[in-house]
Amino acid sequence: MTTPASGSSRRISVFGAGAWGTALAQAFADSHRVRLWGRDPRQLDEISRTRENARYLPGIRLSQAFGCEPDFDSAARNADMHLVVTPLSGLRETVRTLSRLAPGTPLLWACKGLESGSGKLPHEIVAEELGSAAPSGVLTGPSFAAEVARGLPTAITLAAADATFAEDWVGLLHQPRLRIYANTDLVGCEIGGAVKNVMAIAAGVSDGMGFGLNARAALITRGLAEITRLGRALGARAETLMGLAGMGDLILTCTGDLSRNRRVGLALAQGKTLADILRDLGHVAEGVSTAREVVSLARRMQVEMPICEAVDALLHHDLGARAAVEQLLARDPRHE
Repeated sequence: MTTPASGSSRRISVFGAGAWGTALAQAFADSHRVRLWGRDPRQLDEISRTRENARYLPGIRLSQAFGCEPDFDSAARNADMHLVVTPLSGLRETVRTLSRLAPGTPLLWACKGLESGSGKLPHEIVAEELGSAAPSGVLTGPSFAAEVARGLPTAITLAAADATFAEDWVGLLHQPRLRIYANTDLVGCEIGGAVKNVMAIAAGVSDGMGFGLNARAALITRGLAEITRLGRALGARAETLMGLAGMGDLILTCTGDLSRNRRVGLALAQGKTLADILRDLGHVAEGVSTAREVVSLARRMQVEMPICEAVDALLHHDLGARAAVEQLLARDPRHE
């Protein structure tokens, strides 16, 4: 396997011109030759002309150092690294096409969640589509796109089954204000990134109903316990779930006002319908589809996840916000 020398400049094609894809293109453009691809050529043209992603990152000045590439084939064939930053629903199709156009090109993805219908984690989707044709890994951790795009300090994780691949690309991508740490626990990093979005919806409901900071702290703590139980059942390492990709991402998403999933919970607490909330949001909130898949996976693994079950019932089974909270409060006391 060929890996890059630390400090060398590489051609990186970013697939997905949403908030996070644009932010990562911005972050890596100072050290690498970066091109950003998106589905909407008009959006890419506007970004090129105005140096602003007005739809997803309004008001943030974008660097001149990265370019926009409307042609998918060109972006795929002329890259040393493919970085997929589509919503999870687009990961399979994107990886399948990349594997056909540019087989063997190293791949990173920055999608979080469980695939709707299959319940598969992102690395399982990639393995099905890519096989062992190219080294690959995930970028994940506590990171709001707007802050990364502004150059504010952030720390995330690059996890890959191949430790050498992870360490080499950490050396290549690590930035003074985007610190990246290597990990080999793909399951732990991806479970943390998936389930925290469900917990953020719960935190938004709690805050929206005025239950206070004590309740939020309890919910985050018990939420971490649920994530850890499921992760360990799937073979994740406990220390991963206590780190950036687990506890770090959970705390940020449950408390930060930039969290889309938290905003879904806040709106549910106000009595708004899910359809109206998602229309007004204008972005994908992965926790909505992930909740159903997490509950299904937990039941198959015989793992108790009452917060996730309450969120799923609230989102998909017509349980009211107050009833969902009361359902959790009514649980019998037990040892922590």
